[in-house]
Amino acid sequence: MRKRPSLLWLFISVLVIAIDQVTKRLIMGSFELYDRLPVMPYFDLVRLHNTGAAFSFLANASGWQNWFFTGVALIVSGIILWWFIRQPPDRVVVPLGLVLVLGGAIGNVIDRLEHGYVVDLILVYYERWSFPAFNVADSAITLGVILLLIDGFFLEGRRPQPSAGGGGTSASSGQ
Repeated sequence: MRKRPSLLWLFISVLVIAIDQVTKRLIMGSFELYDRLPVMPYFDLVRLHNTGAAFSFLANASGWQNWFFTGVALIVSGIILWWFIRQPPDRVVVPLGLVLVLGGAIGNVIDRLEHGYVVDLILVYYERWSFPAFNVADSAITLGVILLLIDGFFLEGRRPQPSAGGGGTSASSGQ
């Protein structure tokens, strides 16, 4: 029977969700909508509500998008869990990427279910240009996807491939 990855990886998802929700609650308790606090040049804390997806995609739709994005996030979360369970126990990059995406997705789903929008709180800008505001969940999703891309493009081809015969075990395999 094939070994599965440690469920301790899922603690990272729980940690992402907790940090995301705590930071959003702090912002909601301290800021009014559209308030902005300069922290350092090019970085402000803000309180914005995003009813759309990434970069406020479909934010001005009539409200159906909230349920659509919630459903998509829940389906993707199920796929991520399935993919996570199928990972060999010796892998690091893919499980880490998956649990970061999972935690971020669930963090934003909590907002959609509780408020009907996602709370964004980080604004990075330069002069008149600004990157769309984001939150801890968005950051975790982005980092997780980057890790999955790094694995797919750079690490997957370097892994030892199982032997074609598949029957015997090698004395040097250590398993």
